[in-house]
Amino acid sequence: MKAREAILTVVDFESTGSVRGHPDEPWQVGMVEMKAGIVSGRYHESYLRVPAGRPFNPYAPGRHAEIRQVLAVAPAVTDLWPVWRPWLEGRPLAAHNVGTERKFLRRAAPMHQLGPWIDTLKLARHVRPDLAVYSLSDVCEAMGLVARVREFCPGRDWHDALFDAFASALILEHCLAQPGWETVSIAALAHGIR
Repeated sequence: MKAREAILTVVDFESTGSVRGHPDEPWQVGMVEMKAGIVSGRYHESYLRVPAGRPFNPYAPGRHAEIRQVLAVAPAVTDLWPVWRPWLEGRPLAAHNVGTERKFLRRAAPMHQLGPWIDTLKLARHVRPDLAVYSLSDVCEAMGLVARVREFCPGRDWHDALFDAFASALILEHCLAQPGWETVSIAALAHGIR
């Protein structure tokens, strides 16, 4: 299937980070839909339950420290699966450096085969081999996408799951708009090449 003909979901999780005796857990999710290679503007976001006494890694980014009481009563991942299912099943999925997102979704839905996965980090390296750093913010800055991310997510910033999901989606949109990418397949993108 051509990537420009597909409906994709771009996913981002913010997490607690690993702490001795506690696995890394998500505390926020953002999902953004892409249709025909374009960011549609349709999205889903949610905070995710983290028990009140659960420690966070002190180096974990994001504003979790400000909203600990909100996270203590947020929906559990298992409660959200019925909402997430149409966003995830039967669709190609994308994220910037997919490891974290893939790990959390495998835990949330271990009996479901999700993907194929498209890594916007790998695509950015392919499209912009000149960059020294490939963090999400650096890639968006180099591609001139930061203003558009801010239009989709006014008042938010990096390490907010929805903001980062829109940033990843706009990287994918930028890559798909490159000359010669008109017929690139989902399979080729999932392998990190066009």
